[in-house]
Amino acid sequence: MAHRIYNFSAGPAILPEDVLKQAQEEMLDYQGSGMSVMEMSHRSKTYDEIFTGAQADLRKLLDIGDDYTILFLQGGANLQFSMVPLNLMPPKNKADYIVTGSWAKKAVKEAKRVGAVNIAGSTEEENFTRLPKQNELKLDVDSSYVHFTSNNTIFGTQYNTEPEVGDVPLVCDASSDMLHKKIDVNKYGFIYAGAQKNMGPAGCTLIIIRNDLLERSNETLHTYLNYKVHAEKNSLYNTPPSYTVYIMGLVYKWLLNLGGLDVMYQMNKDKAAILYDYIDGSEGFYKGTVVNKEDRSLMNVTFRLPSEELDKKFIAEAAGKGFSGLKGHRSVGGLRASIYNAFPKKGVEDLVEFMKDFQKNN
Repeated sequence: MAHRIYNFSAGPAILPEDVLKQAQEEMLDYQGSGMSVMEMSHRSKTYDEIFTGAQADLRKLLDIGDDYTILFLQGGANLQFSMVPLNLMPPKNKADYIVTGSWAKKAVKEAKRVGAVNIAGSTEEENFTRLPKQNELKLDVDSSYVHFTSNNTIFGTQYNTEPEVGDVPLVCDASSDMLHKKIDVNKYGFIYAGAQKNMGPAGCTLIIIRNDLLERSNETLHTYLNYKVHAEKNSLYNTPPSYTVYIMGLVYKWLLNLGGLDVMYQMNKDKAAILYDYIDGSEGFYKGTVVNKEDRSLMNVTFRLPSEELDKKFIAEAAGKGFSGLKGHRSVGGLRASIYNAFPKKGVEDLVEFMKDFQKNN
């Protein structure tokens, strides 16, 4: 292609151009193998090197110790909404959930099919325009785990630090901000994340599970729903999402070559600041939807114009200028600029220039 547009889609989302170019070069013949990665047996030596290499590079990025297992599964976060309680809620059969948006609500719905759910905190009455504060949480020290969603694509909120939950295992749905910065994995019992925001194309769900929690997986579970089975088979109980894992591995190498996640985090903060600073200085023409600045997402910048008519006009004119995916989620409307890891700073700067012109003309 001679021209690539600015893709602000919330997911599947933008990928690093260097990764796409390498995948293009290796599409027909992966490193002299005579075939595409798409065509390889997942049991072959060549693919095993791809697979284990991706796991090893992820361990480097996050300093993941041997007391954690990395899995590459299928089914997206929606399957994890069920697998998490099925595996981790017994034997107590109760868990705490912090509800900060639509995806957290879906997770609660599935968990209630397994056991008792305590809503430890929620801002639903405020239309999820902020995150619950630590002193608002009502945690049960006897819960099997505490579940939270680190970033909310629809409402544009994001945790800067993990909620404090004591000795209860912390479970995180990190689907929309995984690897946007370096986190201390040791604070977590379990992390899951769909690949299609920051790590690769759709089709794979990353799981990071502390090994002692694998013992909670009961043999009475359906085989494919059992984390212990997947861990024992190193994610190869069935054919894995092989090509998606290959791309994820390329993304991990791209991040390492950038200098790691601390570098990526600074880049993300710089990009988001450009956009939020303009929104805040637009004298109310553009208005962010998150009430507390400290709760603003670096990944999904949500905002509105003075009217729905102007929202629609903005989206249409932006599309004509090569800015795609700026329409807010259908459940809330408004506007949303998703600026994940691979989104270029130049794209944010160009969007702000367009926003200036649009404000001037309207």
